[in-house]
Amino acid sequence: MKFPERLMDGYRVFRGERFSHEQQRYRRLADHGQTPEVMVIACCDSRAAPEIIFDSAPGEIFAVRNVANLVPPYEPDGAYHSTSAALEFAVQSLKVKSIVVMGHGRCSGIEAALNPTEEPLSPGDFIGKWMDLLKPAAAAISSGGWMTSSEQQRALERVSIRYSIDNLRTFPCVKILEDKKRLSLHGAWFDIAEGALWTMDAQTGDFTQTR
Repeated sequence: MKFPERLMDGYRVFRGERFSHEQQRYRRLADHGQTPEVMVIACCDSRAAPEIIFDSAPGEIFAVRNVANLVPPYEPDGAYHSTSAALEFAVQSLKVKSIVVMGHGRCSGIEAALNPTEEPLSPGDFIGKWMDLLKPAAAAISSGGWMTSSEQQRALERVSIRYSIDNLRTFPCVKILEDKKRLSLHGAWFDIAEGALWTMDAQTGDFTQTR
């Protein structure tokens, strides 16, 4: 099979424009390694890329993306934990100063959590099992009879951000550094349709649109 032509076209533009303008930066990153100060845990949804939303340069953001931007609780059980491994690397090796959990509107993973009776996409039901992390919150929100489906969706999208931040604190390396004021945790929610970013107040958990 031929390599996707759209990707080749994009690479040629990158090579001829961005890389040529930032060649020295790329060379410094290659020679000296990356030193990002911010880790962003975002959804793998193609519409919500943190590097684009925050207009970041190469080497500025250490981005981890998974379904519904979830952080699982600390579980050193010998299983495979890609998000936990990335978190460990960002905090312990790269020594990032901030971690941002960024959700977004119209998240399919959140929709799946709110509609668990739908047929799984495959026998493994990897999405269903992953979204079980939000099962208690999804059940509580779904029981709110006065909320429309879109209101429930947005509510769980934002609750999931607070949930992931709470789970970040179950990791000893994160909790210790946060208590020492050497690491800060933040939440954000991106509205795809409006291109608007909402940030979470660390004290109240409320989200306010950034102006």
